[in-house]
Amino acid sequence: MAAAAAARRLPAASLRQHRPLLLRPFASSSGDQQPITVETSVPFTGHKIEPPSRSVETTPSELLTFFRDMSLMRRMEIAADSLYKSKLIRGFCHLYDGQEAVAVGLEASITKKDAIITAYRDHCIYLARGGNLVEAFAELMGRRAGCSKGKGGSMHFYKKESGFFGGHGIVGAQVPLGCGLAFAQKYIKEGTVTFALYGDGAANQGQLFEALNISALWDLPAILICENNHYGMGTAEWRAAKSPAYYKRGDYVPGLKVDGMDVLAVKQACKFAKEYALKNGPLILEMDTYRYHGHSMSDPGSTYRTRDEISGVRQERDPIERVRKLILSNDIASANELKNIEKEVRKEVDDAIAQAKESPMPDPSDLFTNVYVKGFGVEAFGADRKEVKAVLP
Repeated sequence: MAAAAAARRLPAASLRQHRPLLLRPFASSSGDQQPITVETSVPFTGHKIEPPSRSVETTPSELLTFFRDMSLMRRMEIAADSLYKSKLIRGFCHLYDGQEAVAVGLEASITKKDAIITAYRDHCIYLARGGNLVEAFAELMGRRAGCSKGKGGSMHFYKKESGFFGGHGIVGAQVPLGCGLAFAQKYIKEGTVTFALYGDGAANQGQLFEALNISALWDLPAILICENNHYGMGTAEWRAAKSPAYYKRGDYVPGLKVDGMDVLAVKQACKFAKEYALKNGPLILEMDTYRYHGHSMSDPGSTYRTRDEISGVRQERDPIERVRKLILSNDIASANELKNIEKEVRKEVDDAIAQAKESPMPDPSDLFTNVYVKGFGVEAFGADRKEVKAVLP
């Protein structure tokens, strides 16, 4: 099995380089690119739209890549939990473990010219967009080597050159920004779309509906993704929303409900959504997913839901275990070979943490940088508007 053998042969040097996700195919031989057709776990449910087919085409190489990338994301978030408890990560920290299939499936269906903008649960989206572990851990720990130079922290990862326009701390505020990105894309006519991600806790925000309204009027290529992990902080969806069918909440805008714990279903839905949005305008996707941790590190996540509920999802719907079963059932790799991948992932995360710890903290003077865009010669006046106080750089 060439794909499995390639997985075993990943050199230690490549692990230390922490290359981006989804750019590391396990094999390139024709046998490992032979298509496999898989049926999604549950049917898609459409609102004012005909759902895509449940039959999804994949390859052995893609399944192994999905397994490794989701395992890496899971390990990164578990490590972030430990770093937070050791007080190496301060402030807010919202973990994504359980929801990895959304990040990986979305990335598999688009290009880096397409844009993604999300809320504060953003670490894994950043990795999927091409970020590396050292940059991620350094940012979490407030170090200069971080993707936002240590100034953003957990909630403000960013990678503009790969079409990732950040994590945002204000609930729902990223959706209008995402629709603005979609306006720019329609204006420049490059055939690209924007995915604006938000949680079920943000789904009742007025700004979301205002942005959706103008997007529908102007037929913008905006795809709103509600990552419905069923709890907005500690509030169950049914307690916060009269209509928790979020894919229908656009009313006049079509919607699609997707099993967000099935990476192939996410891939199929996002591919379908991009094609639709380029021709017709906005679409809402509701990803039915689940977070294993609490809302943030200050939330134990066990006061408003039972441990049995969490373990039940882990046993029945875990996205990594689903891909593991597909790989084993199609004889793509053995159980031991998959365990070796997980060992490599653990080492890669440990190496990245060690490197990130070596990065210095930002200088206090960095507080005053990146506040204004340079080169515009903006004048700052006093309160009477008569005397120029300074010309900003």
